[in-house]
This record gives sequence, structure tokens and C-alpha cells, in this order.
Amino acid sequence: MNQTRLSQALLVAVVGAAALAGCRKDEPAPVVPPTTPTETAPPAAPPPAAPVTAPASTASVTLGNAIDANNTIATPLTSFAAGDTIHASVATDSPSGSTLVAKWTHLDSNQTVAEETKQVAAGAQTTDFHISKPDGWPTGRYRVEISQDGSVINTSEFDVK
Repeated sequence: MNQTRLSQALLVAVVGAAALAGCRKDEPAPVVPPTTPTETAPPAAPPPAAPVTAPASTASVTLGNAIDANNTIATPLTSFAAGDTIHASVATDSPSGSTLVAKWTHLDSNQTVAEETKQVAAGAQTTDFHISKPDGWPTGRYRVEISQDGSVINTSEFDVK
């Protein structure tokens, strides 16, 4: 009987331990605080922009059939005779040297009649562009388009009668 009692006691101990293990509450998972943004590396600096040539701070065009020693027009005109030399006096004030282009177009035929390029230094100056045709210009509407470093800065229309 001792052995039976010992077996029963052992059985009760095993069942009790199993019951305790089964009834044991699972401990709750530890509370994890909400994630806060961690310090991030500062954003990378944008790549440097391509250098841009500063446009003319001022640019004006005056048309006429004669210029003075300073490349300025004495008498501004918008209508010319067929045999006139036509001048475009372009006043600029650039912070740096640049390239000026004059493109002369006969609007009635949509034809470029001349194109001329000149390098100009920094600072205020007046540049003369001109066209001439000894046998005379066809009558009609014309335009001179002045560009600086690839950007149109002024356009003037005129006619030949």
C-alpha cells in the first residue's frame, strides 16, 4: 500500500503541476512605445545648377537709315525706301560679355534675309547691325529679332515702300 500511496501522491503532484502550468496566465507582451522618427540624415543638397549667363539688364532696339560714331540712330524710322541701308542700333547693359544675334526676316515671304552675330563686352554699349541691298529691298513687312546668348531680347517690325 505504500507503493500505491506513493504512486497516487506522485500522480497528484504531476497532475497538479500540469494543472498549474495550464492555468498559468501568459504574461502580456511587453509594451513597446510607438516608434518615433529617428534622426535621419539631412537631405542631400541638390546638384548645383548649370551656370546661366546673365541676360542683358537692359536692351533696346532703334531702327533707322543712318548711325553716328556711337552706333546710335539719329532719326528713328519704321518705314524705309527700297535702297536704304537699314540699321538696328541695339543698346545693352550686360553684367558679363555675351553674344548678340540679329536675324532679319521678310515677313511677306517668311524668308530670312540676313543674320549677323557679334560678341559684346560687359557693361553698357550700343551695337550696330545693318542690312543693305544695292539693287533695292522688295516692298513689304520686315522684322529684326535680336537675341542674346540664344534668348530673344527684342523684336522690331518695319516696312519697305
